Amino acid sequence: MSTYVYGITESSHPALPEGMGGVGDPPRPVRILKEGDLAAVVSDAPEGLRPKRKDLLAHQSVLAETGAAAVVLPMRFGSVAADDDSVTGVLADRADHYKERLRALDGKVEYNVKAMHQEEAVLHRVMAENPEVRSMTEANRKSGGGSYDDRLRLGEMVVAAVKSREVEDAAELRRTLEPVAADISVGPESSGWLANLSFLVDRGTAEQFLGAVEELRKAHPHIELRVNGPLPPYSFVEPDSAEHAEGAIGSGAAQE
Repeated sequence: MSTYVYGITESSHPALPEGMGGVGDPPRPVRILKEGDLAAVVSDAPEGLRPKRKDLLAHQSVLAETGAAAVVLPMRFGSVAADDDSVTGVLADRADHYKERLRALDGKVEYNVKAMHQEEAVLHRVMAENPEVRSMTEANRKSGGGSYDDRLRLGEMVVAAVKSREVEDAAELRRTLEPVAADISVGPESSGWLANLSFLVDRGTAEQFLGAVEELRKAHPHIELRVNGPLPPYSFVEPDSAEHAEGAIGSGAAQE
């Protein structure tokens, strides 16, 4: 039977709760595979696994439980190996690299911070900051709305000013939070977000990090900030590690 892999940790990791369940219906029992100084948190892989909410939450729950006791390198949802021997083979082949990553991430968690503009508030800010936009708006108002060309030009000016403000706010977000984090990873761009950043944070300074986020909220009411964490350090398992592990282990979950 194929083996589902949740994450990689040290062989000295404290035992997981007895009877802990993972992905699948019914949940497959979670177990530990050891190889030298390393261990993999695994279960039997259910057939036809898909990224449904129940199984995504089960994957996250196993990693959260594992990470609460000691450092863990999280694997992506759907990471499946041919069998237990394939998993221990990867641990043996990449032992030095995994041990270096475990040392680097020990005592740290990830916080993902996404930022977007509140449309009405940012328009007010753009008007307050940009005399040319204010002047053009007032001129159009006095002339009954302005000509088509005037309205088009004003619209272009506003769009450009908002884009400029997005760049400035994203830079300030990073400039403010980076000093209170151990590392930063830039996430993929997505529509509507002016920033998508993941921060590696020492557990002992998490309150300081979250305090800095709150200060940003107070200072910039035109920005909506969404924080997700603490999480296992998904974004800080280096690509080299993920490529080697998942190249051998693979991704067995189809996307819906």
